[in-house]
Amino acid sequence: MTITETSLAGCLLLEQQHFHDNRGFFTELYVQQRFQQAGITLPLVQDNLSQSKRGVIRGMHFQRNKPQGKLISVLKGEIYDVMVDIRPHSNTFGQWQGIYLSADKPRQLWLPPGFAHGFQALVDDTLVFYKTSSYYDANDEGAFNVFDTDLAITWPLQAAVLSAKDQQAPSFAAICRTLAEL
Repeated sequence: MTITETSLAGCLLLEQQHFHDNRGFFTELYVQQRFQQAGITLPLVQDNLSQSKRGVIRGMHFQRNKPQGKLISVLKGEIYDVMVDIRPHSNTFGQWQGIYLSADKPRQLWLPPGFAHGFQALVDDTLVFYKTSSYYDANDEGAFNVFDTDLAITWPLQAAVLSAKDQQAPSFAAICRTLAEL
């Protein structure tokens, strides 16, 4: 496994070995021992799968009191994945980074607890699989607007499809006023 640090502390880009032959390919997406050697020691307790059409943006989501670490993989299609540091005492608080992830070039992204996460599907029928370090809790969920002008996230596709809930999400500044220590 090749590990590349991102510009945001603790977030890692992981590239697994990919074995090709005349039948197709084989990749080990998660081997606990390798992840522990990479410093990812949190237990991963929930698996999630989303299917999205081209242009769909899901985000920017986080949990306030039970923050989730996330291991993100694209099984089909391509996404522009965005992470925002929402750890109040972090040197990179409020900074974001976007990374392209594709099933054609299988890489994974690790986000430790304390990051908001979102992505835009770049092709139809994109499948995103992610493991989380804590269970989803609807009562603990937080979100902020993907088009927040202070953050100025640059999304690759202008035509965006959002859920009603994500369309009504507050600004990043409004969320900052309510964030507990993550």
